[in-house]
Amino acid sequence: MGLGHTLSSWCRQAVEQVRRLPDVPRDLVLTAAIFLLAYWACSILIHHTGGQNNSSLVFVLAVVLISLVTKGYIYGIAASIVGAFFINYSFMYPYAAFSLSISGYPVTMLSMVAISCIVCTLTARLKRQAVEAVRREKKAKALYEMNEKLNAEKAAIQLRSDRETIRSNILRAVSHDLRTPLTSISGAASVLLSSEEISPKNATMLTDIKQDADTLIAMVENLLSVTRIQDGTLPLQKQEEMLEEVAGDALITTRRRFPDYHIELDISDDILYLPMDSMLIKQVIVNLLENAIRHSGDQEHIRLSLFRQERWAVVEVRDHGRGLTPDVLESVRAGRPLERALSGDTTRGMGIGLSVCQSIIKAHGGFFAADNDPKGGAVFRFGLPMEEAEHE
Repeated sequence: MGLGHTLSSWCRQAVEQVRRLPDVPRDLVLTAAIFLLAYWACSILIHHTGGQNNSSLVFVLAVVLISLVTKGYIYGIAASIVGAFFINYSFMYPYAAFSLSISGYPVTMLSMVAISCIVCTLTARLKRQAVEAVRREKKAKALYEMNEKLNAEKAAIQLRSDRETIRSNILRAVSHDLRTPLTSISGAASVLLSSEEISPKNATMLTDIKQDADTLIAMVENLLSVTRIQDGTLPLQKQEEMLEEVAGDALITTRRRFPDYHIELDISDDILYLPMDSMLIKQVIVNLLENAIRHSGDQEHIRLSLFRQERWAVVEVRDHGRGLTPDVLESVRAGRPLERALSGDTTRGMGIGLSVCQSIIKAHGGFFAADNDPKGGAVFRFGLPMEEAEHE
């Protein structure tokens, strides 16, 4: 029991040491070891069977083993040739002498070499097929893992899409539910303000109620527009319109909401007649004017300009207020809604309004830009393409 365990341990250590060798020395060592074992086995057989010792079969088996444990053809073929001469010299009559003169010896040697080479070739081919099978299995496993990863990413994207759809549906439903009562509140406040019996204190409160209701109505309209544009349920109703008329309508709406603010209108000599969805473009202009009123701190120098620049009909809203912070500029230029912390007055939804403007102008195929004026204040500018009108 102890001897067997010792031999087993010694064999494992020897095998481990052989595996650590480089390829060529390892293959040479294995070839030599298998040849020694074959020679030892044939030496034992010849003492018991005499001339009929089947040494050639033993060496063919040795060639097969060498082909299995070494790389390539060279060791197996070399072993088959060397083994044939080895058998002729040591295990065929006359012993300890090389002879091909005896009848049958040349055929035996050539047959042994041929059989050994064929077996070596088949063994090497099987090894290559096994290696290729392992490679294909690894490739298939990698493809499977990649497919699983893609499926997981697809599921995550679908989940985000579903969440976004649910969010948009909730916003749309809430906005629809809010719009009617807010309109009623604003209308009721207007009716009460027209009464001559109302006290100055109550008039001030009603004015605040009406302004806040109008602000919430504008925010509701913005939410409805941005959700519809983002999910594609708000198709553009384009018609040939004069941009001057749309801007004038937007200016009247803004002045009605903010009668104490002075807004200057600057129109160029060019007639800006182009296809657009006039209601949405009006919403964009109103949003930009309201942002200038609410966030610039300027009540006297807000200017709305319309002019032509190459193939664009350009609308520009400029003020002489505090300007835009770098974070706000970066968000606007990147097309992202502003965070609440960046919007200045967090109750007015500046980021939502600008996001709506960008979405509407993008849907029209135009450009939207924001910057600070070197002389002070912020400048918002958008352009609508005039190519369709010129083509027609």
